[in-house]
Amino acid sequence: MAVHLSDLGLALGLLLLVEGMPLFLSPARYRELLKRIDEVPDPVLRGAGFAAMAAGVVLLYALRAGSGPQ
Repeated sequence: MAVHLSDLGLALGLLLLVEGMPLFLSPARYRELLKRIDEVPDPVLRGAGFAAMAAGVVLLYALRAGSGPQ
């Protein structure tokens, strides 16, 4: 499974799009979330980060496997 530079660019573009949406749509709520995140214990944040990474890997694998031979 070869990764092309265009794939990485697409992934980065999607990441920036998704990360920027909350800031654009509701900056006040995003600011409030950032204030409250300090109350969340590190193991919970670490677990959420791991779950997000695992879901991303599974999604990427499923999309690449479904696209057929490259």
